[in-house]
Amino acid sequence: MSRQWERHGPFLFILPSLAGFIMFFIWPFFYSIGYAVTDKPVGGVFVGLKNFIELLSNTSYITSVINTAFFIGFSLPLSIVLSLTAALLITKMKSGKQLVILMFLIPLVLPSGSTVFFWKSFFTNQGYLNRILMYAGNKPVNWMDSDIARVVIIIIFIWKSLGYSIVLFIAALHNIPEEFYEAASLDGAGGFQRLTRITLPCLAPAFLLVIIMTLINSFKVFKEIFVLTGSYPHKSIYMMQHFMNNMISKLEYQKVTAATCILVLAIGLVTQGLFWAERKAGA
Repeated sequence: MSRQWERHGPFLFILPSLAGFIMFFIWPFFYSIGYAVTDKPVGGVFVGLKNFIELLSNTSYITSVINTAFFIGFSLPLSIVLSLTAALLITKMKSGKQLVILMFLIPLVLPSGSTVFFWKSFFTNQGYLNRILMYAGNKPVNWMDSDIARVVIIIIFIWKSLGYSIVLFIAALHNIPEEFYEAASLDGAGGFQRLTRITLPCLAPAFLLVIIMTLINSFKVFKEIFVLTGSYPHKSIYMMQHFMNNMISKLEYQKVTAATCILVLAIGLVTQGLFWAERKAGA
């Protein structure tokens, strides 16, 4: 009986969560694929790849894809570099580690509405930054209605997601055996050599997890952009979530599901590529 429990017991514990995940995420996704290949949600006729072809020729969709790719391509590496640097510095601290980590984690628990109100006080036309510029004799800047809005959104994203990545890196750093560093020091290795030959290779699994989690969280920045700028922000920060949200409001379910299928496929390919790179690095 005990052996059977050791075999099947853990599965029973995750069964409720697995059932909920399949019921509310996996099944609706596969069910919605049918919308992507029909001409209308109710009583639709099969049209093959027509919705996908029309989607790829849609200017708004292409703009949203380019902006999303730019945002992820810039913010993801920057977030990883900053979080790793912060984690390395925190592990070297003699005291006050918990307080510093707590400061980085505070943005994670703040409601989106509160954080948006905070950033609005900085970047609106009458915000603090423009007041400082006017006091200095400069003209105010329309931060959220120009290309500078990209920088604002990247700052907000990094501010909100940095703490989670720092905690993951700190946990991974503590799992590196101290004997590795002691042996490297005896061999005359310097700080840079210990970083590149020991720390970074041992952090490969943590890098994979941080990249995947940061990639997923990058799609959640839509809440802040939406509350800050509405459904139709400046073209430089018009993301894929804006496109999908606007198509839902117009009852264009075919375009939404087609865009979702492309997005899931892209994320799946990227994730598999990351797993392949991680296996190569660990080989």
